[in-house]
Amino acid sequence: MINLKNIVSPCLTLTFILAGNAFADDRDNRDGESCNSLPGYAALKSALSAATNAEGSGLNLNMWGTIVNRDGIVCAVAFTGTSRGSQWPGSRVISAQKANTANAFSLDASAQSGVNGGPLVLSTANLFSAVQPGGSLFGLQESNPVNTAVAYQGPATAFGTSGDPMVGQRIGGVNVFGGGLALYDASHKLVGGIGVSGDTSCSDHNIAWRARHNLNLDFLLGSIPGVAQLFAGDAAHPDNIIFDITANPGGGTGISASAFGHPTCLNNPPSAPASPGKAPVASGLPSVQ
Repeated sequence: MINLKNIVSPCLTLTFILAGNAFADDRDNRDGESCNSLPGYAALKSALSAATNAEGSGLNLNMWGTIVNRDGIVCAVAFTGTSRGSQWPGSRVISAQKANTANAFSLDASAQSGVNGGPLVLSTANLFSAVQPGGSLFGLQESNPVNTAVAYQGPATAFGTSGDPMVGQRIGGVNVFGGGLALYDASHKLVGGIGVSGDTSCSDHNIAWRARHNLNLDFLLGSIPGVAQLFAGDAAHPDNIIFDITANPGGGTGISASAFGHPTCLNNPPSAPASPGKAPVASGLPSVQ
């Protein structure tokens, strides 16, 4: 009698091996963009630390930072404190969420191939008013949820190091307050996003702005228009935070004149000479190139 078990088992084993290899190949090749052209862990940590030290507003806390590529794959995660507990633990995932958002909702010149296409840059700070009830983008913050399996996998001892478990995986998430900026290389190509979290949302924005400049990935000016340029007259800072929210006489959320405004924050006063409140100008941040 033929023992089918002895025949079938090796076949099944071979099938599973081949299938496993196919899945592994798919996993390794499914993401068209790599992180090779983006700053790695050491560069991010250096740029983030310098930006945090230079920013004197907000609560003066340590920060988390994340870089994603154009496909939303996490390329680097870093923190500025002496250990992973020296800054808000919850801000690690928030920084990744911000990086994903800025990348996911910004465009470069390649968008001009569409009928009405064109480049446009959005910072996470530009989204606050638009996603409030009655806003033109209400509900956006519920789309593209964070991949919790990626966000919270361990070991925690690797969080914020070159071996952070998020690195190499797609994080997802949409964040709608300051701290996330799109990254543009010297050819004005959109190559990903940076997210910063750990202080007030206004400080997060300013620190992200400084860090992006430190990484030499802020080539927007003259090529990539943004909400702050189009609706707040800030041509030198196309994706700047906009402070133009006034009290709603009917109660509830304040009214943004541009529809893309962001609230002011504790110890982050809007700039006095500029209109309407261009924080990077007031705090001496470098203009985009």
